[in-house]
Amino acid sequence: MSSPAYGNRPSDPPASDALTDLALDLRWSYNHAADQIWERLDPDLWEFTHNPWVVLQTASREKLQSVTTDPAFQKLLLDLQREKKAAEESVGWFQKAHPRSGLSTVAYFSMEFMLSEALPIYSGGLGNVAGDQLKTASNLAVPVTGIGLLYQQGYFRQEIDAQGHQQALYPYNDPGQLPITPLRQQNGEWLRLAIDFPGTKLWIRTWQIQLGRAKLYLLDTNDPANIPAHRGITSELYGGGPELRLKQEMVLGIGGWQLLRALGLQPEVCHLNEGHAAFALLERAQSFMAETGQPFAPALARYKALATDSRKVWKAVGCDRCGRTGYSGRRAVFEVLSVNDEIRHMVTRGATEADIETCAKSHGMTTLSEDGMRAVLAGETSWDEVLRVTASR
Repeated sequence: MSSPAYGNRPSDPPASDALTDLALDLRWSYNHAADQIWERLDPDLWEFTHNPWVVLQTASREKLQSVTTDPAFQKLLLDLQREKKAAEESVGWFQKAHPRSGLSTVAYFSMEFMLSEALPIYSGGLGNVAGDQLKTASNLAVPVTGIGLLYQQGYFRQEIDAQGHQQALYPYNDPGQLPITPLRQQNGEWLRLAIDFPGTKLWIRTWQIQLGRAKLYLLDTNDPANIPAHRGITSELYGGGPELRLKQEMVLGIGGWQLLRALGLQPEVCHLNEGHAAFALLERAQSFMAETGQPFAPALARYKALATDSRKVWKAVGCDRCGRTGYSGRRAVFEVLSVNDEIRHMVTRGATEADIETCAKSHGMTTLSEDGMRAVLAGETSWDEVLRVTASR
């Protein structure tokens, strides 16, 4: 067994490789056939953590030797290996239903993914949506690749003290105890990315998570080559002020797109789980400009058409924080749905949100983040103002 923080143990039994393969595939987060394996190794730790990798890392050589020589355990482990291999090699629903789709990769960018308590890099609904969609993609063999961030502390945990006050706690995410592995190049070197930051380079480490047929790649800036302030960019989910949030979104969008290119992946579709990864579109457009010599406007238009997002098109009218202004009057920001006869008819007959969104976009309506990006590029506002407004949504 190996991890970034813990080395191989020379006397581990041969079955340890098979156990490692199971423990580092988060398919166990929704397929519980292997639960009894981990419960057999350490029932108390399994009950407390539901983290196969921690259980396996903690087990002594004597315990592993004892358990893996039991015939019943050996049969269960062999059956699980066969079932896992069959699931990976079988023709999935997507290939059967869309054999001529030509779709090789959908890049799914999100600030958080809720896959398991063993990987606490989420806070709530946004991560729940991303995690469930990635699991579904794995089950249906849809070629989705997730891109997210690895936080040193993740989202805070809440406790109530003796006086009834809420206390925010930030447990440390030890990479060696998370079911993740460093993403390595063919020569064994850890794949690290360098993106331009004001006056310096920002180094980004890359990690890989196996989720059945799907993969999730995580980025973090806690690299020794970075200055302390930059190492803390991925310190916690949704922490700090607008400047830290902007830096995190740059790492996710710019770093995420550069990682896809480093892996040789050319996604036909980029899905942005809300506007946090909007920089991915800019970086994608920049790549297109460098390859073709095209100017910015057509490059951005080309890739905006190939991007999807998880946001609603319509919003509540204004907000109290900005006196119902924001963006200096929110010129051309469709924060409230402009209801024409066509849309009014769709609403009254109970049309789906997706149909209403399609109709709204056909009339030129955009989301706050989309128009905020346009306004920044046009010099009409600042990134801080866009982040302030959209963060309150």
